[in-house]
Amino acid sequence: MLNLWGSKTRKDCSGINRRDFLSVGTLGMAGLTLPGLLKARSAAASSGRSTPDTSVIWLWLGGGPTHVETFDPKMSAPAEFRSMVGSVQTSVPGLHIGGLFPQMGRMADKMAFVRSFAHGNSGHTGGTHFVMTGVDHPPADAGQPPIRPSLGSMTARVRGANSAATGLPTYVRISGLYADGPHWLGSAFAPFDVGGQARNNINLNQPLERVNDRRALLRQFDNIDRNIDRSGTMAGLDAFDQQAINLLMGRARDAFNVEREDPRTRDRYTIGTAGLGANLLLARRLCQAGAGFVTLNYSNSSQGWDMHNDMMPQLRQACPPMDRAIAVFLEDLEQCGMSDKILLVITGEFGRTPRINGSAGRDHWGPLCTLALAGGGLRMGQAIGDSSARVEVPRTTPIYPKDLMATIFHVLGINQQTHYQDQSGRPTYLLPEGARPIAELV
Repeated sequence: MLNLWGSKTRKDCSGINRRDFLSVGTLGMAGLTLPGLLKARSAAASSGRSTPDTSVIWLWLGGGPTHVETFDPKMSAPAEFRSMVGSVQTSVPGLHIGGLFPQMGRMADKMAFVRSFAHGNSGHTGGTHFVMTGVDHPPADAGQPPIRPSLGSMTARVRGANSAATGLPTYVRISGLYADGPHWLGSAFAPFDVGGQARNNINLNQPLERVNDRRALLRQFDNIDRNIDRSGTMAGLDAFDQQAINLLMGRARDAFNVEREDPRTRDRYTIGTAGLGANLLLARRLCQAGAGFVTLNYSNSSQGWDMHNDMMPQLRQACPPMDRAIAVFLEDLEQCGMSDKILLVITGEFGRTPRINGSAGRDHWGPLCTLALAGGGLRMGQAIGDSSARVEVPRTTPIYPKDLMATIFHVLGINQQTHYQDQSGRPTYLLPEGARPIAELV
């Protein structure tokens, strides 16, 4: 069994513990070995599927980021409503965003800020389900499981769960989120989990904490390669066992190794970004190697983005690393010629109350939410929609989670009418009824 274990990380704002490790092979939920998982995925994949080379990186701001202090500062509103951190003029004339995002402001011509994104569910898990699947599910906040597949699982179902060229999973989860699974699409289309139990059937048996020399770790992989070759084991494996080994030892494995990047690139991504930059670099590498949908979660304050109390110091802790990481990522995509190939989506489960509360924070608010996008061949350099005078609700036509989903389908080249049979045998559309791509973007 090969496990690359890292150290335990902090709880996020919803109390979920995460373990920061890299392991390869079993899907704990389904009890499948990696070769078995590949077989299941191959059997479930539709024949003759199209494989566009576009990808989505889904950056989740867990806890519910404030829409006011991020992308809709509304400095014309009374003091108790407008941004607590002021605003910055961006590179787009007349467009202002939150005052702690000057570097993103400089890159605003490569971004779109949606100011009429809404859904109305102000619960952490309920709001997450709504944004991740396009369907409201209030019982989620009472601990009920999801009722719809996530966008990533939909992508894997349409494209096939592994890249035919590299074996890399189509759907990769760097950070786990509620409602990010496959539901009725089946476990073959669950996310391939970098931060969980999804990859652990070939074992290095050495904690990362004890590997001080990263080159020594790579040499151990090289020894595994040579030993397998000398023993003739490779020749004796069936096609899916071979694919599993290739996933670990070939180009797909290299995609997980950010050490292969130029040190200057790594430094740009990692210095001053509180871990977000490193995850964005990993996500970019995974997309280059064939992943179609990558999810990650970022928070860098004691409450995540669930800032009910004493909001100002938490924003000053969380926002500057995000500001730098996003700017570096967008610059890197441009230099790599990938700006049109990768769509970055920045969102969370809801926004925050328009009026600052008595504890100098903001509470849950589903009637207006946070959303920004970059790349993907869409029309950038704009604010889309408008909020009411006190940033309470959309003033213009609301944009709903299902419309965001339809926009992502557009980027990924997925037919808006795509449907499959659910567990009861009933044909079910992937997109909720009435979903349309955001007109200003496409």
